[in-house]
Amino acid sequence: MIIRRKEFADMVQNIDAAVFQRMIIHAHAAINAQKQPINDLNVFPVPDGDTGTNMTLTIGAAAAEMRKTHYNTVGQAAGGTASALLRGARGNSGVILSLLFRGVSKAIRDKETMDGRDLAIALDFGVAAAYKAVMKPAEGTILTVSRLAAARAAGHAREDDSLEGVLEAAIQEGQEALAHTIDQNPVLKKAGVVDAGGKGFLVILQGMLDEIRGLPMPESGEEASAPADKADFEAINAEDITFAFDTVFIVRKFKEDTDLDPFRAYLNSIGDSLVIGEDDTAFKVHVHTNTPGSALNEAQKYGTLELAKIENMRTQAEDLAAGRHVQSTDDLEAVESELEKGACAGPVHAAPEKKFGYVAVCAGSGLEDVFRDLGVDGLVGGGQTMNPSTQDILKAIDATPAEIVYVLPNNKNIIMAAEQTVPLCEDKKVIVLPTKTVPQGISAMLCADPDADEEENTAAMTEGFSNVRTSEITYAARDSDFDGFAIHQGDYLALEEHQLFGTDQDLFAMLGRLARSDSHQKAEFISIFYGEDVTEEQAQQAEKIFAEACPNAEITLLSGGQPVYYFMLSAE
Repeated sequence: MIIRRKEFADMVQNIDAAVFQRMIIHAHAAINAQKQPINDLNVFPVPDGDTGTNMTLTIGAAAAEMRKTHYNTVGQAAGGTASALLRGARGNSGVILSLLFRGVSKAIRDKETMDGRDLAIALDFGVAAAYKAVMKPAEGTILTVSRLAAARAAGHAREDDSLEGVLEAAIQEGQEALAHTIDQNPVLKKAGVVDAGGKGFLVILQGMLDEIRGLPMPESGEEASAPADKADFEAINAEDITFAFDTVFIVRKFKEDTDLDPFRAYLNSIGDSLVIGEDDTAFKVHVHTNTPGSALNEAQKYGTLELAKIENMRTQAEDLAAGRHVQSTDDLEAVESELEKGACAGPVHAAPEKKFGYVAVCAGSGLEDVFRDLGVDGLVGGGQTMNPSTQDILKAIDATPAEIVYVLPNNKNIIMAAEQTVPLCEDKKVIVLPTKTVPQGISAMLCADPDADEEENTAAMTEGFSNVRTSEITYAARDSDFDGFAIHQGDYLALEEHQLFGTDQDLFAMLGRLARSDSHQKAEFISIFYGEDVTEEQAQQAEKIFAEACPNAEITLLSGGQPVYYFMLSAE
């Protein structure tokens, strides 16, 4: 809609707290509907394809707050929004979004209602807060889009103080700025897309505008107005990612007037993409680094660590390029849900009752049963498509009644998060065995000896999982070319030790090729765990294929119930 001067008088002039709250709820619905298209644009600062998800979860935290709390003034509602965003912020884009709204809340803190001039000033405050917090601001990003949108809002407010008119003018300028981001950032240029964070910010503003115009909210999962372009993730080399671990954590301050400048300088010395958002009681950090443990340890000098999340961006980029399901996208919602459940229930601290205890990460009811039968005390949901946080693992450790707790991450991307529990657990010794697959974790447990001393038990479990080779069969989410293989959407993909073994359109043909591989031909024991999407008949056919191809191996068939992977196989 193009604004004409004669239409100014018909526009919404100002809003109260109730309207502001509905605007935030509408904004969440808007970006949730376009979450995946925004993910498809995400190549900067790293090609991990999660900007849409991160921004959706971030604004979703504020929407949840707006639904449950009544505010008397628009200033109070903005303050509640900013506080919820800070604590719910996900990823670089989510933290910057929280900073933008933090600035907005400061500008209208004392306002009962808000008009266009108030909005223009608030947007300017938000941009200033975001730029101040980002250590090395880059152009062609959400920062650029928000800055130019705020500048246009200020200019429009001098002619028309209607809130609707100012917000629309900001969006129109933001759209022009977004279109130019592809030429401002060489990474975006290479991938052929505009900035994902800038796109997400404008979707949020448009959702707020749609609310005051009385337009219906999009339904959850509705992919409205998907972008015409999608990033060429194969053009981005994962090896170009200097700092591998996307690290996010919240710290509750020891004192309100804490000076974080030395901490900023330290984090900038060990990483990049640094953003710190704060309020009077807490601060939230987003940084890319190769040593997340160092960042967490340093943070504890300034307050109490409340929550941490660590993701491997190199493997995320590799998954995108290969057409595999990418971790930490929609699955983060499940993690968040589990965290919220745990927070409501309160932490459990079990006093030591035995020498050794065990915590394992897995997904699938059958796999959970296997680990329980082997003596695992605590199970943490997660795997290839849903990485648990350090806090999730720590809660399971706390609930384990043992002096020494072994943690089996069972996924290479969970090992780092598990290792962060070691310095955080005060009353128990934590030993993380770097198991990269579920079969490795099972083999480690088969070698556990409750009567051995710590050194002997650790050595036996380590030797046990070190001799296991793991193969998995999954599917291709889209067409791609990876490692010399032409991959087509819907193809079955076989992975051996996390390397692409081959592809096939026939599941049983793929199983046959795996059965004839060297690792299975030389194996004495082969375990086949079939997933939640595999029928009993298909599982028995898989067992038959391996029994015929590997006559010297003992074959075991078990229902794993795991998602994503049709079959998970171990060879020893």
